[in-house]
Amino acid sequence: MHWQDAIRWNADGLVPAIAQDAATHRVLTLAWMNRESLTLTEKTREVHYWSRSRGQLWRKGEKSGHVQRVREIRLDCDRDAILLLVEQVGGIACHTGRERCFYRRLDDGGWHTVEPVLEDPKTVYGHE
Repeated sequence: MHWQDAIRWNADGLVPAIAQDAATHRVLTLAWMNRESLTLTEKTREVHYWSRSRGQLWRKGEKSGHVQRVREIRLDCDRDAILLLVEQVGGIACHTGRERCFYRRLDDGGWHTVEPVLEDPKTVYGHE
């Protein structure tokens, strides 16, 4: 059996992938992978995801330079989620210019931004 056959892919052929900083263990982002993106990630040791909104592969950091270098790839007990232990180059994982995508916290019945922008997305992507 091929190692990817152990994964329980969803009906769209995708699996959620959580990127976690290998040194700090902070959760950086959650994105989606298909077989091709997972194969590229395993071979290149740089994270590739599947964009559901654009319907295409993308290598993390291909525009920003904020690549995710893979240290480990793990599969959860139900075999329906991937954990990527990564080195986050540049310290920014979020397209908003923050360290991680989970920068909002629920307080007093509302979502509040609790982490700063480290780099203006306009300087990284030219828009946002």
